[in-house]
Amino acid sequence: MNLIIDSGNTSVKLAIFNKGEVVHIETVAQKDFVQGVKKLFQEFPTVEAAIISNVGSLSKEKIKVVAVFCELHELSHTSKVPFKNSYATPQSLGVDRLALMTAAYYRKPHSNTLVIDAGTCITYDMLNDFDEYLGGAISPGIQMRYNAMHDQTAKLPLLEKTELLDYIGNSTENCMHSGVLYGVELELNGIIELYNSRFKDLTVILTGGDTQFLSKRVKNTIFADSKFLLKGLNYLLEYNKH
Repeated sequence: MNLIIDSGNTSVKLAIFNKGEVVHIETVAQKDFVQGVKKLFQEFPTVEAAIISNVGSLSKEKIKVVAVFCELHELSHTSKVPFKNSYATPQSLGVDRLALMTAAYYRKPHSNTLVIDAGTCITYDMLNDFDEYLGGAISPGIQMRYNAMHDQTAKLPLLEKTELLDYIGNSTENCMHSGVLYGVELELNGIIELYNSRFKDLTVILTGGDTQFLSKRVKNTIFADSKFLLKGLNYLLEYNKH
């Protein structure tokens, strides 16, 4: 059994894999990380190895707790990956993006794959049919766009995403919703079209916290997989054992 730890900007996702399959997933606040890890090892005492992707601010002291229970691999730009990394500044590349490209590689090697991770930020990452990671793009996520309008103005309210019937807003709140949601929708479809025009037989994977909300807004053929990052981390853990 493997323990997979995905530490984001606000919370930590903990997953247990057994023979390549997810058997348990939970999310804990960063302040509850140590307690959550101890509880997991009580429930799954046969966990032998763990990997952590830390793109948030989880402290080294908390991370070290995991190493008390099992072998721990801290994912970094020096970790072994099964593809060629052509990113110009690999030391600045988010380790979560390494995990996504690994999942893309194992899902369908030697093919053109665009992975869109819709979370706090929306990241676009491209693995070509030579198994070469080219890079991609980063833009603000849905909630970040709402937060920016509220934080950078005096009177606009703080909103959360909701479904809209019309792209023409008839109130300030509806105008904000339209700007964010249709802006993201058009961005996704436009960027997918750009990649489609350049890469033959492109596969598009949509993952991240807003996967379910956005999947029905993308016109192109995509595969939605909310566990894609966790799967990539599990692959990387196995790959770095050897």
